[in-house]
Amino acid sequence: MRSIWAVATNTIKQALRMKIAAVFIILLIVLLPVMGVAMTGDGTLKGRLQAFVSYGLSLTSFLLCLLTIAVSVYSLTSDFQQRQIYTVLTKPIRRFQFLFGKLLGVMLLNTALLVLFSAIIYAITIYTPKFSGATKAQLTQLNNEFFTARASLTPAEVDVTDEVLDTYRKLEKSGQLPPGVSRQKIIAELTSRKRLEKRAAVVGRELLWEFHNVKPVDPGRSLFIRFKYDVSVNPPDLHIYSRWFIGDNRQYPPQGYIFDRKDLIRTFYEIEVPADAVAEDGYLAIGFFNVPLNNTPVIFSSKEGLEVLYKADTFTANFLRAVSLILFRLVFLACLGILASTFLSFPVAILLCFVVFFTGTISGFIIESFDYLSENLSSVYFYTIRPVITLLPQFDKFNPSKFLVPARILDWSLLAKAAGLMVCIKAFFLLLLALLIFSYREIAKIII
Repeated sequence: MRSIWAVATNTIKQALRMKIAAVFIILLIVLLPVMGVAMTGDGTLKGRLQAFVSYGLSLTSFLLCLLTIAVSVYSLTSDFQQRQIYTVLTKPIRRFQFLFGKLLGVMLLNTALLVLFSAIIYAITIYTPKFSGATKAQLTQLNNEFFTARASLTPAEVDVTDEVLDTYRKLEKSGQLPPGVSRQKIIAELTSRKRLEKRAAVVGRELLWEFHNVKPVDPGRSLFIRFKYDVSVNPPDLHIYSRWFIGDNRQYPPQGYIFDRKDLIRTFYEIEVPADAVAEDGYLAIGFFNVPLNNTPVIFSSKEGLEVLYKADTFTANFLRAVSLILFRLVFLACLGILASTFLSFPVAILLCFVVFFTGTISGFIIESFDYLSENLSSVYFYTIRPVITLLPQFDKFNPSKFLVPARILDWSLLAKAAGLMVCIKAFFLLLLALLIFSYREIAKIII
């Protein structure tokens, strides 16, 4: 253990002597407070804090990722170039201890810097409302919509398999199936239409959603119904009249709250409801009535049309879990940098790490882009490029801002999934491969 610790401390000293490390550290120390003052967002205090947290964490993650790659690659390749490794490996230290020491040094530095800059972001975020003279209404909005960790429940898709198959058989029997179109595509199109019908309310019709296991942390606080209308025909004033029921409809008379509203189409709104609308067993019913004044069907899209939001944890706990996602990313990149430096020169190793890093950062965009290709190209992509991208860490899938900005809870199951994929599987595999390559690498030749 002493040998590993000695290598780790030497690695930290190497990193601190690097000019790029000093530049990145100074940049973050200067830019984070400036961003806290300069960020405006959408003009509101909530928007300002959302913009600061998003850009602050993104900048911290980006610079620390670049620093991790540079330090992990340089610390090993420089030992080869300056021939210091000859002296180190002649001492009573094994090669795996040497690599473990390098990794430990990089991660200790990363952890210390991540804790420092995350604390700066957290402190600025928490104390900004106090020093900006926020009103009571603004503080209430922040506590309900930002300084919280809200769980999200969306309606389950209705099973329309039997209806789709019945419709398909009728079309087939009557000879109305389009020629040259596969059965799979027709079934998919019919399924999409049937599901859309289940999410649409014609004039004078009510839609009802039922949720179970709704468990607000504090029954004395509020929950929120977030929704967005879509319509088949735009109303003259682009507004929809509605009547909402939120509560328990399993008894007579129903126990709950009624809201009459007028809202703009294709715009997100939230209805604040006391959390006691949820029954003791966690049941919650939401009813929407399309009043005759609208004269047009109202549609709720499957992904974002309606969801129930309620407080499930604190902002501090959610922030710590979000920062952990950045730490997992740094562990992966440190192992990648050490692997690349075991068999590549400094410029090539840096280039390889940057390619992997930037591809993992936009992996979701790449996958979605290739999904729009034609069938022939998609089949080639499916068996070649997609598996390679899937093996990468997919950083954009575990982006901290996706949870903190909209105040969505990053639950422990997702955090464990991120740790399992990025650290326990992919980073561990890279480290094993680095140990294997380094153990068989010829460090020096004996010439007689």
